[in-house]
Parts: sequence; C-alpha cells; structure tokens
Amino acid sequence: MNAEDVAQYLQNNPQFFEDYAAVLAKITIPHPYSGRTISLNERQLLTLREQNKHLEKKIQEIIQFAHENDALQQKLHQFTLSLFGVIHLADLKNVITQNVREIFSVPHVSMRIWKEIPSNPEVQDFIKLHLQPFCVHQAKLDTASWFGESASHLHSFAYLPLHAGEQPIGLLILASEDKQRFHPDMGMLFLQRIAEIASYALRPSL
Repeated sequence: MNAEDVAQYLQNNPQFFEDYAAVLAKITIPHPYSGRTISLNERQLLTLREQNKHLEKKIQEIIQFAHENDALQQKLHQFTLSLFGVIHLADLKNVITQNVREIFSVPHVSMRIWKEIPSNPEVQDFIKLHLQPFCVHQAKLDTASWFGESASHLHSFAYLPLHAGEQPIGLLILASEDKQRFHPDMGMLFLQRIAEIASYALRPSL
C-alpha cells in the first residue's frame, strides 16, 4: 500500500475518523512555515486561512477591475460627447486627436485620413488586412515618421484602423515611451470602441 492508496481509502471512508477519533487527535504534521509540529486540525485551519486570503485577493482584483472598467466607460462617453456637433474634417481630426490625448492620457497621437492625406500605399495595403486594433512594440512600415522628432523615443504603439463599413478610411495611432502602455497581449475592447466612435464621427465628412 502506498500513499495514494491511503489517501484514496480515507476519501472513500470518511467515517474512519469518527471510528478512530483518538487517532485523529494524535496525528501531528509539520507546520508549513515554522517547521514545528501541529495537529491536523490546526493544519486545516491554516489551509482555510490561506484559501480565504487567496479569495479576498481575487475579490479585490475583481473590484479594482470593475472600478477601472467604469472609469474607462466614463472616458468613452466623454469622448463620444466631445464629437457631437463637429462637422468639418479638419476640425474632427483636431478634436479626435486632442481628446484621445487628453481624455485617455495618451502622450502621442497621430491620425491620417486617406481622402485628405494619402499615406504610403504599403501602409494602406497593410491596414486593409486589419479590421481590428492591434498593438506592437515597433512601429510598422514608415508610420513612426508620423510622430516627428519623438519617434525615436517611442516603444509601444496601438494601431486603430478607421473604417466606413469594411472600407478603410484612415488610421489612428496611439504611442508611448512606456513599453508596457500598449502591448500585444492587452485587451483590445476599449481601443476598438475608440476606433468605432472616431470612424462613425468621420463618415459624414468624407
């Protein structure tokens, strides 16, 4: 009989500890941290406390995520309202880039609309392959040049393709010196919402 057999027997026969309560009281095991011996009951209490701490940590993470989510929703609402009543393309470009920078605290924002400023054909072809936002640590093609002298200091980029239906109309790029600000593994939902709001606002002026 090995340890697994003993464990399986005890799991299948919980009445064992009722029939041999004295044996249970005599069992001692090493303390997980101090090294001293403790009773089985004490070890169970320690395990329960550790599980409770882990559960409390998870709950706090969920609460923090909910607060952050609410804050982002408020920012999206504020961004949407800022575009109401803006009609002309030049004004829309300024409002979109300025408010993305201010509302979402993005240090560097650049946008090109193909109708107004045709970009490098390679960039346009590349964006046609992406309907959804994506993040990278190195700028794609020649888009780093959109940020002028700041380009060499930027280490993370979020590319937000702008569309009218499935037709690409331009590209909004967010950038940061912080390598972790935009990264491939981050959630894209709010970036997608920003792209959708900006695209919808731009369509009537194109």
